[in-house]
Amino acid sequence: MKYLIRVLAVLLIASGIVACGSDGSDGLNGTDGSNGTDGTNGTDGTNGAGQVIGLSQTGRYSSGVFDASAAEIVAYDKLNNRTYVVNANSGRVDVLNSATLSNVTLITSISVANDLVTAGAAASTSVVGAANSVAVNGNIMAVAVEAEPKTNNGWVMFYNTVNNTLLRAVQVGALPDMLTFTPDGSKVVVANEGEPDEGYVNDPEGSVSVIKVSDYSVINVGFTDFNTGGTRNSELPVDKMVIDGFNATVAESLEPEYIAVSSDSTKAYVTLQENNAIAVINLSTNTVDKIFGLGFKDHSIPGNELDASQKDGVNIKNWPVMGIYMPDTISIYTFNGKTYLVTANEGDSRADWLAGITDQATCEAAGYFFSTDDTECIDEFSAKDYYDSDNVTLVNADGDPFITDSTGTAVHGGFGSDSGLYRLKFSYFTTQKMNGGTNFEKLYVYGGRSFSIWDAETGMLVYDSGSDFERITANIYGADFNNDNAANAGDDRSDNKGPEPEALAIGVINGHTYAFIGLERMGGIMVYDVSNPYAPKYVQYINNRNVSVNFDASNFEEAGDLGPEGFAFVSAANSATGTPMLIVGNEISGTTTFYSILSTALSQ
Repeated sequence: MKYLIRVLAVLLIASGIVACGSDGSDGLNGTDGSNGTDGTNGTDGTNGAGQVIGLSQTGRYSSGVFDASAAEIVAYDKLNNRTYVVNANSGRVDVLNSATLSNVTLITSISVANDLVTAGAAASTSVVGAANSVAVNGNIMAVAVEAEPKTNNGWVMFYNTVNNTLLRAVQVGALPDMLTFTPDGSKVVVANEGEPDEGYVNDPEGSVSVIKVSDYSVINVGFTDFNTGGTRNSELPVDKMVIDGFNATVAESLEPEYIAVSSDSTKAYVTLQENNAIAVINLSTNTVDKIFGLGFKDHSIPGNELDASQKDGVNIKNWPVMGIYMPDTISIYTFNGKTYLVTANEGDSRADWLAGITDQATCEAAGYFFSTDDTECIDEFSAKDYYDSDNVTLVNADGDPFITDSTGTAVHGGFGSDSGLYRLKFSYFTTQKMNGGTNFEKLYVYGGRSFSIWDAETGMLVYDSGSDFERITANIYGADFNNDNAANAGDDRSDNKGPEPEALAIGVINGHTYAFIGLERMGGIMVYDVSNPYAPKYVQYINNRNVSVNFDASNFEEAGDLGPEGFAFVSAANSATGTPMLIVGNEISGTTTFYSILSTALSQ
């Protein structure tokens, strides 16, 4: 038996089954298995070679109408080489033949009011207001039309672009101010601003309508859950946004302005301009995912300087001022697999609607200032207009007057004179709320005088152009910078939102992503390479405005384009010329201008 065990042990050792001792030599490699399935392609990187681009005006159409919103929002029809232009002055949508840019002509004008009546969607043309927005996808054009009065529900109208005949009209919320197709073309998303009328007699709720193109069904997404006492009120980032309005609920205060949709058509990002916030809408469930508060821009730090007075020439410097971004237009793009939002930080107040409130007690209870001289409820406050006997004061961190004379006495409550903050218009509501009273250490002004890039997931600020717009235009125009758009009056807008960036478009050219930003007051287009959202680069500023001409309705054509309101970027693949284009609707001059975007590649 012992002999048998010893034999077995020897056999086991020889066969390598017993683990003790050194390892034997590796055997031959087996046959390779079959290849696995290829993974999904990664996102294309930016073209490694640099390039220079430049805008060149190659076409222009004039409505011949001055300062009456005769050319606002534009949309390009790539299948028919046409451009659709919202002409709020006529209540129509102008259709331009833009196949030959050197000879842009009017094909026809679509009367949305007449079409609504013919379709039975409106009882008469008297209950139809202005067209506000237009968008094109394939052979379908959609138009947003407000009601008369604007506090009633408006409409979205769908047209066949081949013959411009009405397909369907559907009712949406109050004051549909902007609309866009989702990238997959399956839906139209509408920003219903819900703006109040003068005196806040009627203040409809803001909302977002989602229209399914296949059957024209409409779902309205509202914000009532965010009202005081609502299930989601605690989610509001109240320290980073503005919730105001005269005796308004949150849903009435929120005013959707503009929309950008993610590339996969699942999310809509909606600027709530007066509220300094962005709402994220889930287009799969038609619900509000979240609301971002954008916070405030600190103009007291280097790089964020501003000119605060229209009576001191070029005086761009740091001040104890916080900018309320309040973006109008929003766009979207991706970088390294992440989504980023781009905003034009125009700023806006509720001054027009507060003006009709004449009761002092209710005005002040709502957080506004009441002017007894004008019998008017005020949010746009300046020391020049309303300072009296220290009803408000501007102080430094130690509580002393911010600006004093040579004797140490406060000048106009610390606001100073024309070269100080005496003339700067700021939000009384937000300033007194954020300062906890009327001894102000910081003034909160409308807009950021800039464009910004935001992380779409977190809402965090990635980049802001700081004082670029004022600095660049001042270098070119000197004291004629910060001009108004309806008259040549240099420095005129320094006290009130400065150059006022409003229009915005994003375009990709040879692998580089560019942002085009329109300055509504000064005019012209700022161009930045935003391929890397963390390090944008200034490219160009172009403005065909003539600031030396004194113009009015009789000779406004001599002044060039005035008041850029809406942009449309057209890629080279979709352009009739084979060259990328930027189409600009100019609200004040009533012109539609076509820019070819020329590029020159640089060797690595």
